[in-house]
Amino acid sequence: MSRALRAGIVGLPNAGKSTLFNALTAAGVPAEAYPFTTIDPNVGVVEVPDPRLDRLFELVEAPRKVPAVVEFFDIAGLVEGAHAGEGLGNRFLAHIREVEALVHVVRCFEDPNIAHPEGSVDPVRDVETVRTELILADLDTVEKRVDRVERMARSGDRDAAREAEFLGRLREGLNAGTPAREIETGDEESDILASLFLLTRKPALHVANVAESDLAGDAPLARELADAVGADRVVRLCCRLEAELLELDPEERAEFLRELGLERPGVERLIRATYSLLGLITFFTFNEKEVRAWTIRRGTLAPGAAGVVHTDFETGFIRAETVSYEDFVRAGSLKDAREEGWVRAEGRDHVVEDGDILLFRAQT
Repeated sequence: MSRALRAGIVGLPNAGKSTLFNALTAAGVPAEAYPFTTIDPNVGVVEVPDPRLDRLFELVEAPRKVPAVVEFFDIAGLVEGAHAGEGLGNRFLAHIREVEALVHVVRCFEDPNIAHPEGSVDPVRDVETVRTELILADLDTVEKRVDRVERMARSGDRDAAREAEFLGRLREGLNAGTPAREIETGDEESDILASLFLLTRKPALHVANVAESDLAGDAPLARELADAVGADRVVRLCCRLEAELLELDPEERAEFLRELGLERPGVERLIRATYSLLGLITFFTFNEKEVRAWTIRRGTLAPGAAGVVHTDFETGFIRAETVSYEDFVRAGSLKDAREEGWVRAEGRDHVVEDGDILLFRAQT
C-alpha cells in the first residue's frame, strides 16, 4: 500500500507552526505564545484537495472515495545552538530526520503581544538561523563518516578513497553554507549522500506567516523572504486566519474568503504545494467499492504503480488499461471511453502520467 508523504513543520519558536498545524488538521494542538509548547511532534493526516477525485466520485457512483494524504509533523521550534542541544535541539533534529520534506514557517508579521526569540522580526535572519542549525548538524554527521572512511582509505580501500574525496567536497560545501540538496553529485555520490540522511538534503517549502492585512498587496516582510529563498518556494498565508476559518460553516467560510479576495483557504494551496514538492503525482483507480487517489513519484512505470496498489500486482503485472482523467470525464464512463478508443492497453514500459485512471491486469 502507498505511504503518505511525511512533511515536518519547522521554524523558530512563536513563528506560527502549531497554529498552522491546527489549521491543517483541526487537531486542537496547543499554540501558546511561548517557546517549547511542542516537545514531542504532533502528527496529523491531511487529505490532498483534488477536484478530479470529487468528479470521478460523482461519475463512478462508488460507495466511497479515498483521497491521497500528507502526514504533517508539528516539530517544536528550533533555536540557535540546537545542533549542540540548546532548547532540546537534539530531540527536535532527530524528529526532522523522520520526514521527507520541510515546511518552514517564517514569521512575517509584527505583534508586540507575541515575543520573538531574537527580539525583532526579521524573516531573512530567521531562515538563516534555522538553515545554519541544520547545516551544523549535517556537518557533525559528515565529520563522523569522514573519520571512518579515511581510516579505510589509508588501508588501501579504493572505494573508501573515492568516498573520502566526495565527503571532503561535501564538507567544504556545508562549511560554505550550502545545503546538501544544492551540492552537485553523480549517481554514485548520490547514493553516498542518501545514506547519510542529511537534514539539508530534504526539500524545503517556506510559509510566509503574514498578518491578515498583508494577505493582499505588497507585504514587505513576505517579499523579503521571497527574495531570499525564491518566490516559487514561498506560500503566503495568515496562520491565525486559517485556524479561525475552521470555526465557520462552509457558506460563511466561502463568503469570508470572497471578502478577502481569496478563492480557497491558504492551507489548501500549502497542501498542494507540499504534495508536489517531492515531484509526486496522482493516479486513480475505481471499482464497485471505491474510487481512490494514489501517490507515486513522477516517472514511475506502470508495474511500480501497480505495486503501490498491491505488491502482488507488481509481481504478476501483465498490463494496465489506461485512460486519462480528461478523456474519462469527456466520455462519462469507462464503457463509453472504450467505445471512443480512449482506453489503452499499456505494458511494462508505460510511464504513468498525473491523472491517469488505471485498471491493472496481473497474474495472482
